[in-house]
Amino acid sequence: MNQIEITLEYNQIKDMLCEYAVSPAARRELAALEPSLNERECRSRLAETTEARRILDECGSPPLSAMTDMEEAISLCEKEGMLSAEQLEHIARFLNACRKLKSYLKKTEADRGGVAGYGQSIWELTELKEEIDQAVQGGQVLSSASPALRDIRRKIEHQSGQIKRKLDELLRGKRSCFSENGVSIRNGRYVLPVRKEYKHQVSGSVVDISGSGATYFIEPSAVSRLQDEINTLKIEEDNEIRKVLYTLTALVDECMGQIKINMEAMTALDVVFAKARLSAGMGAVPAELEAGRTIEIRKGRHPLLRREECVPLDFTLGGRTRGVVITGPNTGGKTVALKTVGLLSMMAQSGLHVPAEGARFPLRDQVLCDIGDGQSITENLSTFSSHITNVIDILSRASRDSLVLLDELGSGTDPAEGMGIAVAILEELRRKGCLFVATTHYPEVKEYAAKAAGLQNARMAFDRESLKPLYRLEQGEAGESCALYIARRLGFPEEMLERAARAAYGGWETEQLTEEVFFEDERAAAPSQLRREAPVRQREAAADYAIGDSVTVGPEGKLGLVFRGADAKGMVGVQIQGVKSLVNHKRLTLKTPASELYPPDYDFSILFDSVENRKARHQMERRFTPGLTIQVEEL
Repeated sequence: MNQIEITLEYNQIKDMLCEYAVSPAARRELAALEPSLNERECRSRLAETTEARRILDECGSPPLSAMTDMEEAISLCEKEGMLSAEQLEHIARFLNACRKLKSYLKKTEADRGGVAGYGQSIWELTELKEEIDQAVQGGQVLSSASPALRDIRRKIEHQSGQIKRKLDELLRGKRSCFSENGVSIRNGRYVLPVRKEYKHQVSGSVVDISGSGATYFIEPSAVSRLQDEINTLKIEEDNEIRKVLYTLTALVDECMGQIKINMEAMTALDVVFAKARLSAGMGAVPAELEAGRTIEIRKGRHPLLRREECVPLDFTLGGRTRGVVITGPNTGGKTVALKTVGLLSMMAQSGLHVPAEGARFPLRDQVLCDIGDGQSITENLSTFSSHITNVIDILSRASRDSLVLLDELGSGTDPAEGMGIAVAILEELRRKGCLFVATTHYPEVKEYAAKAAGLQNARMAFDRESLKPLYRLEQGEAGESCALYIARRLGFPEEMLERAARAAYGGWETEQLTEEVFFEDERAAAPSQLRREAPVRQREAAADYAIGDSVTVGPEGKLGLVFRGADAKGMVGVQIQGVKSLVNHKRLTLKTPASELYPPDYDFSILFDSVENRKARHQMERRFTPGLTIQVEEL
């Protein structure tokens, strides 16, 4: 088991597969399962899993055999040993399972190939099974196994009856001498339980003595001759049983080739139906395999997370996009998204279905990843050292056909240097031409991803109201750390927040922080479509902005309307999607002046006032109304 399997938890998927298997041979094969690099093999494996899943859904579970002790029995037979009655029964049960499985598969045959085609290679070996069934039962060789054995056992029964009758006569004649009223068997011989004080009154041989010493078990001289005859018959019986077992062993050996074929078919079907059961348990679907370079996951789920608690993942990588850089808050699901992409890719190349509504994967020569802090106490490696050691190895091994997954790129060291290293790593991956996904917190990396050809930003969604991550991946947008916003919601002093914002984002002249400030990313991706729709004009000064002007805010080009002119510090009131905020005039770009949008006497309260405030204003203009107020928003 390699480290990649452990990191992406592919080993746990194999453990689940092994639990669905019936036989030890199938479990060994599933434990060694690896993604295939051969396109034909990948497609063949996937087709088998898909057909097995269809059969499972339509016909229920197949009658597979655990093949208990079959390997030991086959080995003994090949060494010219004698099979025991129990081992022969195992073989008979296996052959019975083969017959049932062949019948099960025959019902499912839509053509002569595929999973159902395994049934054609199964030998029923009805005669061998019947021979064993007629000779062996309950771990014993039956009297019907041979005429000689039947005759010997009849003689033993007759002699035993004679001995019992003679002993019963002695019991009735001298009842006071015996501690019990019945005949006993000790060391394979018929005896009478004689009290110690009467042991000399019964002629015969002492076979055993009770633990207390109060009872002597004596074989009377009158039955010794009959007992010796029974012992001789027992030897003959044992010899005849061995003849029967050797004969049946020889029959098994004659069919050894067919039995091995049946075992191989049973193991193969056990493996493929384990994959089908895993698919059914996950509600999984077959992925589309391609020789190209596109990864697409629709409503995908991490297979080890509970379905009802897992937020589906929509993800696309390929075409002109070689790499995706995911940003967002801690515990927001970035690492889970990263692992889901890698794990589902490995599962698809292993012929397994993936838990998703649909998926498409290219064939990758390897999946390389650096996920987790990797800190090592024994090797004295820091988190950063461990990451860099892994990344150096990944870069040396990655090819154009690799999928590379990097978590918390550049973390664990000085932010400025870590950011530089992160960009250098991404640039090298771009140069190699492989597909890659990386997560990071660095805003400079988001800026780099927005500008670099072949890269795309993505973020994990965050609920501003509950302060909780939504675990939903949104591609095409850079993520926000949300630290300032969260701090404000939790009561962090406003004055300190202003200082923090200026330190973090380069001298913002904010009089009062708003939600808009926290969620503007000055280094985000290229301007949005809104900014490209029409030519833009820059105002000369803050005082030039008028109520009703259509403006765009920041590099992202969020569209807003001016509802209040600039104050002494150049802060302009802008309404964006119904939310009013104060924004520095330097971050605004005029899109369309109000004079081109509205008539000179336009009532802007229609745009910026609530219905309740507008009604109150009109009423105040007509007459004085006690208690009537207008709610003014605080910014």
